[in-house]
Formats: sequence, C-alpha cells, structure tokens
Amino acid sequence: MLGNLSGWHLLAILFVILLLFGAPKLPGLAKSLGQSMRILKKEVRSDQDGDGSPTQNATDSATADPKRDLP
Repeated sequence: MLGNLSGWHLLAILFVILLLFGAPKLPGLAKSLGQSMRILKKEVRSDQDGDGSPTQNATDSATADPKRDLP
C-alpha cells in the first residue's frame, strides 16, 4: 500500500500536515507522539517478560507479603 508513494507524494502529505496543524504545534505533536511510543514499547516489553495475565500478577502481589494474611 505504501510502496506506491514517491517522494513527491510524501512531500505533499507533509505540506498538508503542516497546513493543518501549523508550524508552532508540530514540535509538541512530535514530542507527545514520541512519549506515547515510549510508553507503548515499555508496556509491550513488560508483557513479554512475564506471562501477561492479570490474574497471575494479582496472585503474585497477594502472596508477596505473608504478614498480611496474619490476624
């Protein structure tokens, strides 16, 4: 799908984005996009480290403190 885009097409798309958002807002937009991607990568990496099931994580946190079960 994107293989048909040439350099002129990408230049036109960038120009339209510049017109829509304006030059002053583009750095803030890029920064928020970068932060979102960083958060997404961190979450994906944490899911791959463990099992990823919420019940497993809840069980681990509940049994982590044995003093909590004492009256």
